[in-house]
Amino acid sequence: MDAERVRCRSALLVFWEQGYEDAGLATLTDAMGISTTSTYAAFGNKEELYSATKTAATMLTVQYAKARPGIKFNAVEPGTTATDMTAGFGIGRSPAESTRAVVRLATLDADGPTGTFSDENGPLPW
Repeated sequence: MDAERVRCRSALLVFWEQGYEDAGLATLTDAMGISTTSTYAAFGNKEELYSATKTAATMLTVQYAKARPGIKFNAVEPGTTATDMTAGFGIGRSPAESTRAVVRLATLDADGPTGTFSDENGPLPW
């Protein structure tokens, strides 16, 4: 695995464990094993780094789907959800509403899609 993918995966784990707001730049750079200057040079800012980690996670979906055809792997865009991360903006629908797409993909039958990036209306173009 190349160094950039390893760094994105490391940052993804920090965001996953701590959430966007609580994931400090120092923690992210430590996890990635690079300096703050290198982080800014490679990703621009924390938001861009977060976007890169989301892209990496979505692309892993396709790789897992290809490697394990007997298991359904799908990435979900649940829509803007009212969470701790969006609270300051006063936007997003309830988590219960946003989970509909997640539940739909988690309960697919054997002939359902795999390797997709979907929202509540179905597969989205990559």
